[in-house]
Amino acid sequence: MSGADTMSAARATDGTGAAGVTGGASAAVDALLTAVREGRVPQVPGLVAALGPAERRSCVPVLKEMRKEARSDWSKAANQRMGALLVAGAGCHVGAAGAATWIGGRDFTGRSWARHPALGAVVEAQPEEWQIEVVGRLAAKRGSGWSWDLFPLIERVVRRTGCRVPASDDFVAEWVRSAAGAETGPRGTTDTLLERLRADTFTPVLLPRVFELDDVAWPFDSRYSTRPGDSWPEAVAGLAGGPHFDRAELVDLCLARLVRGGRPADQKAFLAVLVALAPTTEEYASRVRDLVAVLDGLSTVAGHAQQVLTGLDEAGLVGPEVLVEASSVVLFRSEKKLVRAQLAWLEQAARRSPERSGPVVLAAAEAFGHPDTVIQERALNVVARRLKAAGEAVLPELRLAAEALNPAHHARAGELFGAPVGSGEDDDTAWSELLPPVPVPAPLGDPLATPAEVAEELAVLLASGRPDVAVFERVLDGLVRHAHLDRAALTAALEPVLRVNPWREGSRWSDCGPGEVLYVAAAVAGLVDPHWRGSVFKDKGRHPLRGPHNTVYGEAIAARLAEAAERVTTDLPPLLLATPTDATGAVAAEVLVERLAVHEAAGVAVGKADLSAALLRVAPTTDAAVRAAADRLTSPAGRWAARWLREGGLPAQPSARVVFAPGPEARTGQRYWDRWWETVKRVAVAQTGSGGGPVGPAGERLEAEFWALLDGTEPTVDRARKQNEWQWEPSPHWAAMLPHHREEQAARWLDWFADSADRERRGAGRMLVVLAEGGGPAGLSLHLAVAYGLGARFPDDRTAAVDALLVLAARGDLDGSLLGRELGELVTLGTVKPNRLAHSLVTVADTGAYGTVWSVLATVLPALLGGEGVRGAADVLAVAADAARRCGARGEVPGLAEVAGRPGSSRLVKHARALREVLAG
Repeated sequence: MSGADTMSAARATDGTGAAGVTGGASAAVDALLTAVREGRVPQVPGLVAALGPAERRSCVPVLKEMRKEARSDWSKAANQRMGALLVAGAGCHVGAAGAATWIGGRDFTGRSWARHPALGAVVEAQPEEWQIEVVGRLAAKRGSGWSWDLFPLIERVVRRTGCRVPASDDFVAEWVRSAAGAETGPRGTTDTLLERLRADTFTPVLLPRVFELDDVAWPFDSRYSTRPGDSWPEAVAGLAGGPHFDRAELVDLCLARLVRGGRPADQKAFLAVLVALAPTTEEYASRVRDLVAVLDGLSTVAGHAQQVLTGLDEAGLVGPEVLVEASSVVLFRSEKKLVRAQLAWLEQAARRSPERSGPVVLAAAEAFGHPDTVIQERALNVVARRLKAAGEAVLPELRLAAEALNPAHHARAGELFGAPVGSGEDDDTAWSELLPPVPVPAPLGDPLATPAEVAEELAVLLASGRPDVAVFERVLDGLVRHAHLDRAALTAALEPVLRVNPWREGSRWSDCGPGEVLYVAAAVAGLVDPHWRGSVFKDKGRHPLRGPHNTVYGEAIAARLAEAAERVTTDLPPLLLATPTDATGAVAAEVLVERLAVHEAAGVAVGKADLSAALLRVAPTTDAAVRAAADRLTSPAGRWAARWLREGGLPAQPSARVVFAPGPEARTGQRYWDRWWETVKRVAVAQTGSGGGPVGPAGERLEAEFWALLDGTEPTVDRARKQNEWQWEPSPHWAAMLPHHREEQAARWLDWFADSADRERRGAGRMLVVLAEGGGPAGLSLHLAVAYGLGARFPDDRTAAVDALLVLAARGDLDGSLLGRELGELVTLGTVKPNRLAHSLVTVADTGAYGTVWSVLATVLPALLGGEGVRGAADVLAVAADAARRCGARGEVPGLAEVAGRPGSSRLVKHARALREVLAG
C-alpha cells in the first residue's frame, strides 16, 4: 500500500475523513460497515435492507476507501472483504449507473464473488426498473477469462423480469457455455441439450448470434452424453424446421460463417454443424457460390466443399464454369491431398463429357506452378491424357503455362506441346545464390530531450503489452538524465501518467520485466521510498521488485531498476552506462568510455548494477584510440572497463552435445504435465560457465545477478520443469542483456525451442531471428535451436526459423553441415517430422538460396534415407532434387542409390531417382 492509500484508509476507519459519517450515523450503518470489514458476506443483504436511501449514500465513500485498501491484497481476509464490498456497494448505490459501475469493476473480477447468492439478493431487492438498467449496463461490458462471473446475475434478472435479452458477444458466449448444465429431473435423468434449447426462451434470440462468435470450439466439440441431440451440432440440427428456425436459415448461417473464416478450431466446429444439418443435394445446389468461396478456407472445410461440389458435378447440377473456378482456387493450395483430388475431379469431368476437355486441360495446367514436382507431373499426365480431345487450340496457352514447370519436366512438356519449353539455357550455369542483405542494427537514437517526452514514452510503454527494447531503455535513461537535470520538472511531467498508472506494491507473482520501470518513475515523484526494506543488494526476497517467481533475467532487470530508483533520489547520476547504442542491446566501446569520463568529471561514482550491465553489453573493439582513451580513465570503474576492453571481456563458451532422455522418474504423485520429459528424447547442449570475466583493479567482479546470466548449464529435469512456469518465456529484453553471446543464450533457451517441435508449443520462433541478428560465435546450440525451429509444429515458427537461417547464411555464420547433422539426428529421434522440414526448406529455396538448402540437405539425407518408411521423406527428397539441380550440385549421397534402385514408382523412389540423376551430372 502506498503512503497516500495508508492515510486514506486510516481516515476511513477513525471517523475523521469520508468515514466521518459513521461518527453520528445510525447503528445500522455501523453494523453494515463492520460486517464489510470483517468479510461477513451472507449478512450484508439484510444489513443493507435495513438502511434508508440517505444512509446507503453515506456509506458509499467509506466503501470506496475500503475497496482501494483491499484492491492489491490477495490474502484470505482481504478476499472475504472484497466479496462483502461488492455486495454492499451494489446495494448502497441508489443510482443504477453507479451500481453497474461498481459491480463491473475490474478489481472484483477473478474472485468469483459475483456468483454469490448475496449479490443476487441485494439486486433483486431493488425496483425492477433499477435491476433492468443495471443488468443492461453489465451485459454491455466485456467479460474476462474463461467464465464470466456476472452472467448468472444478468441471466436471472432477465429471465425473471422478461426484459430484452442481451445479445453482446460475451453474453452469447457465456450462454453457450452454460447451456451444457442440465437441470436434474425425475429419477436423476437430465434433458438433452436439444431439449433444453427448445425450452429456453433465449434460444430464438441468441442462437443466430452464435454463428458470429469467435472461440466457440470447445463447447461445440463436447458431447454431454451418448444420447442423440446432446451435442451442439446435433442440437442445432434438431432445431431446424422447428417453430423458431427455418432449415434454410440455419444452413445459410452456417455457410456464411464458413465463408467468413476464422480460427481453425471454430471453422471445424461450424463444419460439424453443417454436417449435422446434412443439406440435401438440392439445398447444396442452390448454394454453389458459397461452396466455391469456402474452397479458399481451412483445408478440412475446403475438402468438404470439394467433395460436395464433385458430387454436384457428377449429378449434372453445376456448370463447367464452376469446375474451372474451383480449380483456379484449389490448384494453388499447398495441401497436396486437395490438389490431387482436384486433378482427379478434372479428369473425371473430361471423361464424362469429352467436350469439356479443353477447359479441363487449361485448368489442370494451373498446377504446373505448384512447388511439388510430383504434383506438376500428375497435372502433366492429366493434360497428356486429355490433350487429343482438347484439340490444338489449347496448345499456345499450355506452352505458356509449362514455363512454370520444374526443369525436370521441360523435355516432356516440349514433346507434348510441340515446342521447346524453358529458356534453353543451362540452368546450372545460370544459377547464382540469392541471400538477403546483412541486417544492420538500428541505432537507439538520441536521448529523450525533455521531461514531457519521458512521460509520453513511459505512457506508451505501460500501454504496450510487449514494449520493445528501445522504448524501455530510452525511458529508463530519460528518467535518470532528467532527474539529474531538473527533478521537479520531471515530477510534474510524470504526474498525469502516474495518476492513471499508480505503482502498487504487493506480492510478486510474475517475472520482473520492463513494465516495472514504473517503480523508478514513482521514486522520482517521491511516491515510493526506494530505500525501504534495505538496499538493492540486501534483503532481496523482500524488495518490491524481487520475488520467488523472478527468473535470472528478471533479477538482472530488478537490480538495474532498484539501483536507478535509489540513485535518482540521492546522488543523481548524470546518465546510465548500460543504455544501449543500438536495438540489439549493444553498447559501443567508445560510447561507454565517454560515459565513464562524464561520471568522473561530475565526481559521481557509477552504480554497480549499471556497470555490470554495461560491461556485458559493450562491443569488442580493437580500436587503438578507444583503448587509449579507456586507459586514461582514473576511477576504479574506468580502470576496470579499460582492462575489460583490453582483455576482450567474457570469452565465448564451448558447447558440448548432450542427449537428454531421463526416462520415468521414481517419484510418484506428479501430474502428467509435470512429467512430460519421461517420453521425450532431446538433443541438448551443456556449457561450463563464463567464470566472470576480467576482474577490476581491486578484484571487482560482476554483480551476482549478472554473473548468473552466464553460469554453467546442462539439461536437467529441474530445468525442464521450469518450461511449465508461465512466466518463463525468453524475450528481446533478455537477449539485449548479452548482445555478444547468442550461442550462450541459445544453450540456455534450448528447451523452449525444442518445445516448438516435440511438444508443439507456439511462439518460440520469434526469438530465433533475434539471436541470429545478435553478436558472438554461432555454434552448436544456435544451430540446434534453428534445427528445432525448422521442424516446429506451427508455420509461423517455421517461417521465423527460415528467416534466422537466411540471416546466418547472409552473415557467413551458417554451418550447413552442422545444421544438417543435427537435423538428421532430430529426424531419427522423431522430433523433427520430414514434412515440416520440407515445408521450411521449400520456403528457403523460394528465396533463391538453393545452395544454402543443398548444404543443409546433403548431410540430412543419409539419416533420412537410412530409415525404413520414414513418413515425409519423399517431400524432403523433392526439395533436395530441385535445389541440387538449380545450384549444380554433384557427388554421392550415402543410401541414395539403394532407395533409387528399389522397384516400383512410389514418390520416394521417383524423387530418389531424380536426385541421383542430378548428382551424376
